[in-house]
Amino acid sequence: MQSGSWKITSFIEEGNDETTHFAGYNFTFSENGALRAADGTTTINGTWSVTHSDDSSDDDDSSSHDVDFNIAFANPAEFTELSDDWDILERNGNTLKLIDVSGGNGGTDYLTFTKN
Repeated sequence: MQSGSWKITSFIEEGNDETTHFAGYNFTFSENGALRAADGTTTINGTWSVTHSDDSSDDDDSSSHDVDFNIAFANPAEFTELSDDWDILERNGNTLKLIDVSGGNGGTDYLTFTKN
């Protein structure tokens, strides 16, 4: 993720396609944990990290070992929807597919980043 810039090619929040909220934004994941989304006129700063957790309560498959891809944005509202501890569904050099199953209402969100 620390190489180049990325775009959100899919964000499905509880069955609703919210991808257009992030159209035109390029995401840069810095080595120091800084996350920047920029569209040429607006820059939105956040943070990111990867953590290991043995707490299976936030896993979609109840595995005993969990790698979380954490994203945090303080604002604006559309970007705070990305703030979560996502489980990794698939990853390669060009794509990162994430899933989050909400503990509160049981809704499922999907987020896909594709390298520019």
